Amino acid sequence: MRILLFSGKGGVGKTSLAAATGVRLSQLGYRTLVMSIDPAHSLADSFDLDTGLFHSQTSDPFSLGDRLAILELNIQKEIQRHWQEISTWVVSLLRTTGIGGVQAEELAILPGMEELSAMMYINQYRREERYDVIVLDAAPTAESMRFISMPTTLDWYMKHIFPFQRSVLKAVRPIANRVAPFELPPDSYFANIRNLFDKLAGVDELMEDPQVTSVRLVTNPEKMVLRETQRAFVYFSLHGLTVDNVIVNRVLPREAAGAWFDEWHASQEKILREIEDYFAPVPTRRVPLFTHEVLGRQRLEELAAVMYAEGEDPAAVTRTERPYTFGKREGFYEVRVLLPFATKGEIGLFKKGDELVVEIGTFRRHIGLPTSMAALTPSRARLESSVLTVEMKEVPS
Repeated sequence: MRILLFSGKGGVGKTSLAAATGVRLSQLGYRTLVMSIDPAHSLADSFDLDTGLFHSQTSDPFSLGDRLAILELNIQKEIQRHWQEISTWVVSLLRTTGIGGVQAEELAILPGMEELSAMMYINQYRREERYDVIVLDAAPTAESMRFISMPTTLDWYMKHIFPFQRSVLKAVRPIANRVAPFELPPDSYFANIRNLFDKLAGVDELMEDPQVTSVRLVTNPEKMVLRETQRAFVYFSLHGLTVDNVIVNRVLPREAAGAWFDEWHASQEKILREIEDYFAPVPTRRVPLFTHEVLGRQRLEELAAVMYAEGEDPAAVTRTERPYTFGKREGFYEVRVLLPFATKGEIGLFKKGDELVVEIGTFRRHIGLPTSMAALTPSRARLESSVLTVEMKEVPS
């Protein structure tokens, strides 16, 4: 099974691109599911479906025929299916503070519930071998980061906190419930957590396997959008996911001519050059701004025809190596950069804002740094077996 995760800043058009990719995959014969994990769902709108009918019929994958189905997660239905014991206790706890019924139920939707539910479905469909490809229409960048970090966070909790918390509460619950202003969570609450964790087993390895999961970053040729795309690229790399394509959407076509568009063309060309320089060797793909809203199956097919060349397979594995990774060894932070075509020579290193810029001859690579390393300075570098390792250290004050 292949997983294609479309992520980007809100409003860049990733839902349309994910939907068009799903359409193309189904045309190629893949059993395809396009799943929206964005709380502000617009997937059904992208296919121009009657959303009232769509949501009333099912909370399961909705078949569009021709090996294509779509799914918008409904968090209220997911709570009933998977989070009942947890939600019930949180609601009862909130009510002791004086918060009313409906408000308590809304506040009991905890951060991460939707993301973990999506992970469970991915695992379930993998085990059932129901789909060949799952296209994920992810939430805006910040929520996407939470989505990919959830399995690691939950795994740490289950190994280090869960057993202790469950055993201690089991011992003190009978006494504490007599004197505490609220009841401690029952053991069924912890059983619910254990059940959820079991359903997620192995999904982290699935997401980090480049033969299975590829990230497609969607951006627009605008400076503010590009900055968020760069940050997303850093954090996906930091979490071990492979970005195999950067899609620049809504590029102004040459047909949009005239003095009114001149400055837009110049601005976009500058940003497009920056995008290609920054993300190399990850390939970029340009999608033009259409003269109309992309809505409905026919227009999604038109979009897919522009996105992908005739005969091109969007599910093909095109990248398995990450362009760079971050680590820490012997007290030093390290950036490891894959440079398969570089030869030993004079290496230039310098910081530019929160980027590390590497120069070898005429070769230049811009590397965004995570927050923990953004204040550090490159101290030395070595090139071994096509991997450049750059040591980073604090600047003496």
